Amino acid sequence: MTWPSWRDWLFSLKAFAAAMLALYIALACGLPRPYWAMTAVYVVANPLSGATVSKAFDRAFGTLLGAAGGVLLVSLFNGAPELLMLAIALWTGSFLYIALHGRTPRNYVFMLAGYTLPLLVLPGVDAPETIFELAVARSEEIILGILAAAIIGTTIFPRSLRSVVDGRIGAWLGDAGGWAREILLARGADPAAPVARQRLAADIAPLSALISQLSHDAGTRDIKPHVLELRGRFLFLLPLLSALADRMHALRLELGAFPPGLQALTERIAAWIGTPVEAADAAEPDRLRAGLAALPGPADGPLWTKLVWTSLVSRLSELIDLWEDCLTLRGRIGRQGAPQRWRPQLRHRPVVGEELHHDRGRMALAVASTVLATFLAGLLWIWSGWADGANAVAFVAIACCFFGGLDRPAPSMKFMLVWSAIAYAFTSLYLFVVLPRIQDFELLVLVLAPPFLLVGALIPRPELSLLTLLLAVNLAGDLGLQGRYSAEFASYTEGGIAIMAGLLFALVWTLVTRPFGEEWAARRLMRSGWADLAALASGARPFDHRALVSRTLDRLGQLMPRLAAMASPSPAALEGLAELRAGYNIIALQRDRRALPPEARAAIDATLRGVADFFGRCAADGERGAAPEALRGDIDRALRAVFALEEAGPRQAALDALVGLRRSLFPGVPGPAGPGFRHRDGDRPALASLAAE
Repeated sequence: MTWPSWRDWLFSLKAFAAAMLALYIALACGLPRPYWAMTAVYVVANPLSGATVSKAFDRAFGTLLGAAGGVLLVSLFNGAPELLMLAIALWTGSFLYIALHGRTPRNYVFMLAGYTLPLLVLPGVDAPETIFELAVARSEEIILGILAAAIIGTTIFPRSLRSVVDGRIGAWLGDAGGWAREILLARGADPAAPVARQRLAADIAPLSALISQLSHDAGTRDIKPHVLELRGRFLFLLPLLSALADRMHALRLELGAFPPGLQALTERIAAWIGTPVEAADAAEPDRLRAGLAALPGPADGPLWTKLVWTSLVSRLSELIDLWEDCLTLRGRIGRQGAPQRWRPQLRHRPVVGEELHHDRGRMALAVASTVLATFLAGLLWIWSGWADGANAVAFVAIACCFFGGLDRPAPSMKFMLVWSAIAYAFTSLYLFVVLPRIQDFELLVLVLAPPFLLVGALIPRPELSLLTLLLAVNLAGDLGLQGRYSAEFASYTEGGIAIMAGLLFALVWTLVTRPFGEEWAARRLMRSGWADLAALASGARPFDHRALVSRTLDRLGQLMPRLAAMASPSPAALEGLAELRAGYNIIALQRDRRALPPEARAAIDATLRGVADFFGRCAADGERGAAPEALRGDIDRALRAVFALEEAGPRQAALDALVGLRRSLFPGVPGPAGPGFRHRDGDRPALASLAAE
């Protein structure tokens, strides 16, 4: 591990200054628990000023929501401890369920509201008449802490999100450009998308999280529309590259070798994509488009080969448009005061979708586990009569909320248990050896500086985020700094035992009720994808391109990290982009079948029924097998029926979709031949639409 940089030390100094400012004001105002203000600073502290402000708003709202809920529940169930405990458990589980629907830091509001209530209510449940004053004090101290963090973070050497966003975009474009060049230079050798490349879907999630914080950063408000547009194009670039690799492979399969003229042009496109932005020739995209338009297709051969050629040329044209849009948007994002209006090259349909995939079965299991753990721990506390057991129950709720969204919460809970114990032991040295000798605030600041500055300097490192959060919050909270020194060793020890008991209960409970891991979650993701395609093909789900690409790529983004953690992932899980292409073509067929004559429409309906049956069986069995030969026969019969039509518009769109569907389901099988697939005089296929992936 490298030593923290000067930026890390500067951030740590700012966070410590904000914590000491909040503590000083809380002490001066006579607030009952000043250490809550200090703790709040480290909870919201972030090297990026916009992220600090965003989290400060979220924490303030979550705290107020939890405090209001605490006052309400205590007033309703005063005198009925079991019912109160059940209400607290249901409150915690309900807000966890809402939080699990989020993919951005905004879900922190609901998670915080969920565990703030038991943390606030349970220690003071024996004195219900004080709950309102306690809720007000908690809110005041938390808001004081987050205001101190936000003010210092935005006024003293603020660090804007702009450079971070630009860096994330540059890294993603670099990886995506590397994959595009591999495809273009491979000459159709291997259409499969490696796991490392499909993992680009997961890399979009951090950018989505940053987008939610742009409005809170004065230096990035002007670029948010551009970042949203760019994110949409990122989402669409992945299936486009997958389709491009597939069409190049299909053409090589039909012709036996890649055409030299097309090879030269793909090499030029690859060179353009690999050119640094600052050295790029602005006229090169237009020259590449002209080269594509002048490229002669195969003069002779089956119509299938001509359709594959046309589809490939369409994909290359769309890649040029999409990549030029990405470069234009990135340039505008990197410039301060960039104009808002711009003219995209890819204009024929929207590419931004917001629909996400939620595994509500997993979410329900996490919520049920949290509710039962909190309720049962509460009943054990009530029936035992243990005075400090309230803290144990509160930490059960905190641990279950914090790690409820993980596939395997137990390792993180064990980590929390171990490091909370270490922090508690370390704090005892300060509390009973150092602090009794402190007489003024200035000396207190000096003795607190070494541990907090060291921990603060490590907060910017993502791999240490959980450790640093645990250390900072436990050090600040366990010290329990107040207006006068009143620490008692017996009380401190019993409080520590209660915290460890709560974390241990949550760990054991989770090991028993949630023994699953990444493989189980990955299988559920794959099955939901197959069920989605079956519903599209059967007509049970409304078809929407934007929803399909957003939902499927979100599912793929969740799947890729889990596959990386698995020892031997299923081969069926390694080509999620092919299934996305299948979904595009199913939607196109559902849309265009109505405009076709009865015979062709009947053939397409038979194909869609076969697709629905196939993916339905995959979802039911939990395994993706080979598509049946009968389904290939259905697709070929539909192709023959559509080939026989005279109308150009719906005929060409249906042909494009059938070609794409056949390629996604039978990538290694040559195209159909025989009667009905001969090229007719004057029958020149138009460029394939973007829907036909």
